[in-house]
Amino acid sequence: MKIGTPKEIFKGEARVAMTPDSARQLQKLGYDCAIETGAGAAAGFSDATYVDAGVEIIKTPAALWKSVDIVAKVRQPTEVELKRMTKGKTLISFFNPAGNTEGMELAKSKGANVIAMEMVPRISRAQKMDALSSMANIAGYRAVIEAGNNFGRFFTGQITAAGKVPPAKVLVVGAGVAGLAAIGTSTSLGAITLAFDVRPEVAEQVESMGAEFVYLDFEEDQADGAATGGYAAVSSPEFRNAQLAKFLELAPEVDIVITTALIPNREAPELWTEEMVAAMKPGSVIVDLAAEKGGNCKLTVMDEKIVTDNGVTIIGYTDFPSRMAAQSSTLYATNIRHMMTDLTPEKDGQINHDMEDDVIRGATVTFEKEITFPPPPPKIQAIAAKPKETVPELTPEEKRAAEVAAFKAATKQQVTLLGVGAALMLLVGTVAPPSFMQHFIVFVLACFVGFQVIWGVAHSLHTPLMAVTNAISSIIILGALMQIGSSSFLVILLASLSIFMAGINIFGGFLVTRRMLAMFQKS
Repeated sequence: MKIGTPKEIFKGEARVAMTPDSARQLQKLGYDCAIETGAGAAAGFSDATYVDAGVEIIKTPAALWKSVDIVAKVRQPTEVELKRMTKGKTLISFFNPAGNTEGMELAKSKGANVIAMEMVPRISRAQKMDALSSMANIAGYRAVIEAGNNFGRFFTGQITAAGKVPPAKVLVVGAGVAGLAAIGTSTSLGAITLAFDVRPEVAEQVESMGAEFVYLDFEEDQADGAATGGYAAVSSPEFRNAQLAKFLELAPEVDIVITTALIPNREAPELWTEEMVAAMKPGSVIVDLAAEKGGNCKLTVMDEKIVTDNGVTIIGYTDFPSRMAAQSSTLYATNIRHMMTDLTPEKDGQINHDMEDDVIRGATVTFEKEITFPPPPPKIQAIAAKPKETVPELTPEEKRAAEVAAFKAATKQQVTLLGVGAALMLLVGTVAPPSFMQHFIVFVLACFVGFQVIWGVAHSLHTPLMAVTNAISSIIILGALMQIGSSSFLVILLASLSIFMAGINIFGGFLVTRRMLAMFQKS
């Protein structure tokens, strides 16, 4: 079978669904590859590079759609493109099935099988095909770059001979894939980064990236993101009011706001009101990644950049991935290639459209003259975090009783161990000569003291391996101290060397451990 990629006809679209590298991988699956002439030019891939990769160049789109069995493209196909499909052909692209009923009906009437890349289930096995995440990652990164391009100061703080420059303060609303990419880019550029999300479980991710999570003084059980397919759920009116009040409080402080909040198949929620824009400082920047769905900012204009009366720049571009066409095409073509790998388990160049496969079934919107959208939930559900169990607080009497019980148990254990140890010592003493027992008792006491010393050290101060080596070194030091008063010069020399080397191991071990712990601390 032959897989082909036409040139994108959507205005301003620079991405391409097949790169020379992905074409080579597709050929290993047994497919012949074709591309329309000039399809990859806007992304930096010339026809010559495709020819070198063994890809056939076809001059016209009509000829390409006619000659291939599988069409891979980026943007939602137009009516003209869908009319070129025939029975049994497969189309893989973004398709917007929830808002493209006419397209699905047309594909159904043509007998074409359509796989919508945005419908790939968000389960672990399908991450390599998750084109939405690939593009959102690029959009989040590019949003920060666009903000920096329109912001009149440095992101990082500086102290120079010409004066002090304060760091920029960036607020990222929504900590999904795009939001986390924006957070990572912002912090790497040196800005003070704040982030907010309605899903409480992302707070740790945000803080691990060096940003500060914005908490609300409001208690509400939010749906776990894992249980909602990785997306935020609709919040209650009370939660929304608390959220808007917090944003209004932050508006005069932040220099850059990047909004990424979207809920599937809904208009973008309005999170940054006109009042908040008016409260921002002149020169501030808002980048609205939800502009295509109406925008999170009240004043966003789709595909335009505007400047408000108080000097705030609002960017509503919808083509952020296309502005990094080479990178976007590489990632998207890889997503397509992984999808084709699942569709071709035998690597024989023949599609096996297995509707029992969760990923393939979830992404398929038309199959064998039937509309299969919406898909059933995947059999393998994302595991939502269990709600935290509330542990009842103990009364002072209960705490005291628990402490007494724990002390008695520890005492009983220690007495038992000492009794067993004394019995073993007596047993050995009945058969061993006195000279052996003298050294054996020193050895046992050294082991006991070394164990007690190391056991009392906090676990955060050493690794288990360091604990063992320190215990051994303590035994060596105790044994050497017992022999330091010997009448033999050789014994004294060896004991002194033992103390010196064991001391280096102990103190050096703690210094190394301290340095290791410092690597995980934010200065």
